[in-house]
Amino acid sequence: MKKIVIGIVSPCYNEESVLHETANELSNLIQRLISKGKISENSFLAFVDDGSRDDTWKIISKLTEENSHIKGLKLSKNVGHQNALHAGLMHYHRIADALISIDADLQDDIGVIEEMIDQFKDNNIQVVYGVRKERSTDTFFKKNTALFFYRLMRWMRVNLVYNHADFRLMSQKIIVALSQYEEVNIFLRGIIPSIGFSSGIVYYNRQERRAGESKYPLKKMISFAWEGITSFSNFPLKVVTMLSFCVFALCILASLYALISLYFTHVVPGWFSTVLPLYFLGGVQLLGLGIIGEYIGKIYSEVKKRPKYFVEESLN
Repeated sequence: MKKIVIGIVSPCYNEESVLHETANELSNLIQRLISKGKISENSFLAFVDDGSRDDTWKIISKLTEENSHIKGLKLSKNVGHQNALHAGLMHYHRIADALISIDADLQDDIGVIEEMIDQFKDNNIQVVYGVRKERSTDTFFKKNTALFFYRLMRWMRVNLVYNHADFRLMSQKIIVALSQYEEVNIFLRGIIPSIGFSSGIVYYNRQERRAGESKYPLKKMISFAWEGITSFSNFPLKVVTMLSFCVFALCILASLYALISLYFTHVVPGWFSTVLPLYFLGGVQLLGLGIIGEYIGKIYSEVKKRPKYFVEESLN
């Protein structure tokens, strides 16, 4: 029986403090799986340098010289986690039967990778999602903002796998299908489930970050959530439409209240009927224009069809 070739793709941005440990653990995992006969000797680990400003690429270059199973891909500049991961998938999928994406900080449990491969080999599962069992290691703030994020995405009609980030196994068939998505604004957590094909789940406990700092502070988390919503749902535009009807109804009620107050109570003439609707309608209009502007901005990006990234160098 032909052994399958598995590639592990890991996007890196300023990961010099953790890269040696990550490479060591993932390389050892690949060797163990090869010795068990689970995967081919041609299986590999690929680091994608997303325009790091530290010595990340120097370390990757040295690792490729020391270990033939390690590959390196350097992007011309920082293009963001999703684009860097997409670059790795597109670059390496032709030489692998399946690719596994995992972050370089190794907070995702590599112990379940063997189970992912078993599902792919034995059950012909095309995509296997790594899903967190719980969020006990998160701070109160991060835990609740993450839960709010998934609930918000579901409310906005975005198809996501609950408590799943970007730790997954994808077959070559899935990645070929992914290559047909030509949009500039990519949100892989929403795109992959929308492709279809058979899917499975493995559950794991998320680990503490080994070193360095998180690449997803609050500002980036909010931006990431908004990217997902506007890339996969026109629900915010529908909200603006519903809001306009609500405002119209409220304006009718406010007008009736102003007339009643004018005749039965002592009020400053014209204040209520002028100032409050003015501020209320102005705020709603600005909100509506802002949301519509976001969608127009995305249309502008998509129409130009500029490349998402450029590969500067590839090793091994």
